[in-house]
Amino acid sequence: MATAVSPGYTDDPLAPGYWEDACRFLSSLDARWAGLIAAHRDRALRSRGDAYQTLVRAVLGQQISVKAADAISARLMDLLKQDLNPATLLAQAPADLKAVGLSYRKVEYLLSLSEFAQLGGLDAALLAGMDDVQCVKHLTQVKGIGRWTAEMFLIFNLMRQDVWPVDDLGLVKALAKLMLEGKTPDRASTEKMGEALRPYRSVATWYLWRSLDPIAVDY
Repeated sequence: MATAVSPGYTDDPLAPGYWEDACRFLSSLDARWAGLIAAHRDRALRSRGDAYQTLVRAVLGQQISVKAADAISARLMDLLKQDLNPATLLAQAPADLKAVGLSYRKVEYLLSLSEFAQLGGLDAALLAGMDDVQCVKHLTQVKGIGRWTAEMFLIFNLMRQDVWPVDDLGLVKALAKLMLEGKTPDRASTEKMGEALRPYRSVATWYLWRSLDPIAVDY
């Protein structure tokens, strides 16, 4: 549930209820964290609420830049006449979906996701009742939904507070820039660095992303 938090950390009235405690904790760890958080008071993590739409946007964002994903998303929404749901997507010819800039593989992924949603796989109560591990296992049944995509769902839809997507390139790049004087950490080092950030690794991830891009990302 979103609630207003202390203006000492963010001006965003829609920030998650844990945001204040998370920012206080992270700021206490290191002056670099304190500075990063202070530099981005304008926004906090937000959820758009719709599970299907969040996962569609996450699939679009796989292995491409935010700018490219946004452009494809805009063309897809135009094709669907701004009505993105499983039925409207399944009604499209695969060739028309490819024409908006989707690869053949991503068209397959979106069709599989849409069928999964129509069968009740994205029921809000079902997903909310799962812990993080259960939710990742459930979502990765869908073709094209891997661990990274499921973790984006945990962060941006369910707003879980302690997700650490170690395979996210932006996360690794930001850690190198903020903490390691430009030296890229390997996977094991990234995992180890995340341990000190528990139980607010999602918040840490969000601020690390903001350190690379002034525009807040919302899936």
